[in-house]
Amino acid sequence: MKKRALVSVSDKTGIVEFCKRLIACDFEIISTGGTAKALKDAGLPVIGISELTGFPECLDGRVKTLHPIVHAGLLAMRSNPEHMEQLEKLNINTIDVVAVNLYPFKATISKPGVSFADAVENIDIGGPTMIRAAAKNYQDVAVVVDPKDYERVLSELEAGEITLDTKKYLQYKVFAHTAVYDSMISNYLAEQLDIRYPDSITFAYEKAQDMRYGENPHQGASYYSEEFVRAGSLSKAKQLWGKELSYNNINDANGALELVKEFDEPCVVASKHANPCGVGVGETVHEAYIKAYESDPVSVFGGILAINRVVDAATANEINKIFIEIVIAEGFTKEALDILTTKKNIRLLELPDIRERREKSAYDMKKVYGGLLIQDYDETLFKEENVKVVTDRAPTEEEMAALLFNWKVVKYTKSNAIVIGLKDRTTGIGMGQTNRIWAAQQAIAHAGDKAKGSVMASDAFFPFPDCVEECVKAGITAIIQPGGSLRDQLSIDACNAAGIAMIFVGDRHFRH
Repeated sequence: MKKRALVSVSDKTGIVEFCKRLIACDFEIISTGGTAKALKDAGLPVIGISELTGFPECLDGRVKTLHPIVHAGLLAMRSNPEHMEQLEKLNINTIDVVAVNLYPFKATISKPGVSFADAVENIDIGGPTMIRAAAKNYQDVAVVVDPKDYERVLSELEAGEITLDTKKYLQYKVFAHTAVYDSMISNYLAEQLDIRYPDSITFAYEKAQDMRYGENPHQGASYYSEEFVRAGSLSKAKQLWGKELSYNNINDANGALELVKEFDEPCVVASKHANPCGVGVGETVHEAYIKAYESDPVSVFGGILAINRVVDAATANEINKIFIEIVIAEGFTKEALDILTTKKNIRLLELPDIRERREKSAYDMKKVYGGLLIQDYDETLFKEENVKVVTDRAPTEEEMAALLFNWKVVKYTKSNAIVIGLKDRTTGIGMGQTNRIWAAQQAIAHAGDKAKGSVMASDAFFPFPDCVEECVKAGITAIIQPGGSLRDQLSIDACNAAGIAMIFVGDRHFRH
């Protein structure tokens, strides 16, 4: 039988050269639609699919390769005498190489305002059927879905034959390709129906970067980006300077990025190990940076900065006074870049849409061994109707501004979390403690003398009045917390005795 290749691609990268070299290896080329035209325009001999099957393409091209002549040629096992006898009786030729990639469903649904009808029309039927059939018969058929694999196939063919190892690799690529394709379709349809938590769920991610190691040097790691990269996400950032990001860099930078989105005014978040260590806002980026740095000059060293404005020369000069791992910002002036790039070990990431909020369709996910936890992102600060002053003294206007500022910060601090600060900066942060009093003591110790006149935010309620007692000793004037403990009154009484204002907001913000 004559060697044949079936070629039908949406991505035509390299397809003409691929087919030229197949023909040089004594292959006949079968093709369809736009691919056949491209090959003919390049002067290559092509057998049209209708010429092969004796049946016209119909239903606006929906049916062209779904035919026994095509699929028998793909699925016949060459080592099975009965299969080969049946092909001979039916006058069907085998197909030995398949190069197919699928209708651009991803590109279609990425278009603004795409209609449901257009999306559905771009769900490929014949393509997945062909490549799955060819992959099932991998020992006899080499099926290529990625133009990057053309050279590997051609090199082996030109050397004699395609190896079994390569055919198995290509088989794997097919089912990985169709799994991603089907995942995109099912997730799109679920979104159209507003199905948030289906009975089964799949996600498609694309490798963005291999890493030297993971959280620790003995762990392997890679970074995968969502197939549809979301605005304002770390995956959208463009690295302008510095070596590749590590596993910890990405995790830590994401924590800083999530917090900085809470602020509309110029804001700088300094982060270490995915926890904020200093946050400041101001009229300018420079002012915000100074406040963030002064919140905890020790912890900022070697940390990550998220900045929701363009970094200027004055701010760059301040940043360069210490070692900073990463600066992720809305942008950098030329002068700022010239200053910052004098440091070899800093990484600079530009994210023009850094202020973009998270999409409602996004999930917050945490992998556990043997399972996956999925929830909505924590998008609430508090509900206005749930806010209540529970002490004799209400917070002043300035204290309320400070309480709101620090409530935003404690929301992104690992539990148990306590944040103390003013209306435009943190002064002390306690995080990740196994009990709340330790978190309070840690925050107050970090603040030192700056604790006096600060306010306190707690991510969850006070189970005992001990945190209030620490506030009294430190000179803290107001507290914001969810409330809801059986012993709330003990904390309220302690605040009243000391003249501290306290508000309950109802919503807690555990972060694990």
